[in-house]
Amino acid sequence: MEQDLIERGYIPLDKSWMIRMGVLDLVNGYGDSIKFLKLHYDELCSDLQALYPASIQWKNGEVVDVKESGTLFRFLKFASWKFEIDVKFKVSGTLRGRKVCNDASIINLPLERLLILDNGTSQWASASVIMGNPERIANPPYKLQLTYDAILHWKTLRNKGECWKPKFDETILAQASAYIQWLKDGKMDFVPLQAEDYCFARAFNIINAEQGEKRWPSLRGHESDRISEMEKALQEKEVSSKDHRIVQAVVMLRKSKDGIIYPECVKKSWPQFWRFFRDYT
Repeated sequence: MEQDLIERGYIPLDKSWMIRMGVLDLVNGYGDSIKFLKLHYDELCSDLQALYPASIQWKNGEVVDVKESGTLFRFLKFASWKFEIDVKFKVSGTLRGRKVCNDASIINLPLERLLILDNGTSQWASASVIMGNPERIANPPYKLQLTYDAILHWKTLRNKGECWKPKFDETILAQASAYIQWLKDGKMDFVPLQAEDYCFARAFNIINAEQGEKRWPSLRGHESDRISEMEKALQEKEVSSKDHRIVQAVVMLRKSKDGIIYPECVKKSWPQFWRFFRDYT
């Protein structure tokens, strides 16, 4: 089933992986990510569509517009501090109201200290590792482990004179597969592995709000406060959330797009979502 979903174009590229590849290319003087993003632009989620012009703007010394991507914003902001580059940034949408540290001295902090910033996001720690921090910590958060894996992949292929390889979004793939199983059998075997699984797992009563906040405090600081906003969305007849993960989860639970006020928000991570939902529901 999973391979079929990929081959039929329902699963997007992994934006977390691709942003790491793109930033590694930028800070090391490679242009492959810019070429790749240009070639695949129309099929990209909005965060990766933001990565394309932001990469060009960074290289040209222009104002860098990161749109709504908190990951891209923190990574490039850390790089500007680390390498003492005067960069002006532009943000939009939900990122305007999100808590983002603006203290350049954090480039000197150990990873454990970075991991408590901004409601416990791992993005600052990942940025530090991407910019050359050799520190390793035991049992790293999911996205920090992804960063370690991404750097190893990038360096291994670069040392061979080759380019990195893209990946499909395994988180969305697992959720899509579990949803199809639920539609067919009325049950699902799904284990939430990281914060990006929370909304889907909460919608299908695999986890509750208290458990989610205990496991992933950073849920309070995503595109929305996902703990409270998910509870609100589950009760709303008309879902007012602009958070892509919340909208996707509620639509799948209800098996209906009725009452979704901001259906376009799913483009942030899963631009193929509505086609997937139409074809499988």
